[in-house]
Amino acid sequence: MAEQETSNGFESGFVPGRHIIDTYGDGGFRFAGMSHRGSILLLPSGVRAWDVTAPRAIDRTALRPVQAEAARIELLLVGTGLDIAAIDPSLRGWLKDFGVGLDVMQTGAAARTYNILVAENRKVAAALIVVD
Repeated sequence: MAEQETSNGFESGFVPGRHIIDTYGDGGFRFAGMSHRGSILLLPSGVRAWDVTAPRAIDRTALRPVQAEAARIELLLVGTGLDIAAIDPSLRGWLKDFGVGLDVMQTGAAARTYNILVAENRKVAAALIVVD
């Protein structure tokens, strides 16, 4: 995948709108007719580059964009890479305070689940750590 394809508007690290994940792996994701190397956040407002590369880096700071859009999110899917990894348990309570549920799984499972829930027009967001 290209580092960041700029011909389709992702040069700023953000593309507006809800988009299905077409493919994942090889260090990135394809969505909305473009590709991105690295992790991503899929929010109701759009897809943004996410600088998290390991589950231990998922904290309140990394999830501030989710907090900012919490009124439009009922469930956050977190893809922790090739393996399911524990994230700080306090994050579940912190997100719940904003009305957001949390489900942690492998990145592939999170991407597939996200696609299904978006197709059902559910209030879902995803935080996906890149896989090779």
